[in-house]
Amino acid sequence: MKAAAKVGLVGAGYVGAFALAAAVVAVYIAATQGPDRRDYAAMFDFGDSLLFLGVFGLAAVLPSGAALFFLRPYRWFWRMLSLGAIVAAATAVAAFIEVLAWRGSSAHSIGSAWSALASLRILLAPLPALAFSVSAVFAPSRNSRLALLGAAAVEVFVFCGHFLRVLAFQPL
Repeated sequence: MKAAAKVGLVGAGYVGAFALAAAVVAVYIAATQGPDRRDYAAMFDFGDSLLFLGVFGLAAVLPSGAALFFLRPYRWFWRMLSLGAIVAAATAVAAFIEVLAWRGSSAHSIGSAWSALASLRILLAPLPALAFSVSAVFAPSRNSRLALLGAAAVEVFVFCGHFLRVLAFQPL
């Protein structure tokens, strides 16, 4: 298969994933019309964007797997991907530490803004975990596979740790 055909196949897969995610969000918006959606528009918009990211992330697994399969012979790609995964996992750990450490009293401080961004980073952790796991399946070398699986595990632990921390502070 020629390189242009491979790029076209992967590109078509991503376009299909985008179209599927947009269709799911459109159906969800149509199904939840009402005064709440109008009165709490910003909250619904945030939820809609998370729904879009989740559906797109799941639907993009197939074209991503195809792209990774086509990139198996390129060792430099796998080295860079492994390094990028480790750096991304380090940002998840830093975000988790920020959320745990921040106990500021001012709601308008810089620490509050960083803590909000850190929480958002942790909230999105399942998508990189899925991407690193799929990448590990296609990784040609043991070192790349271990680095990608380790990064995926860190993302999962950070997300679960944050979830358990939130549950621990909920009143019964």
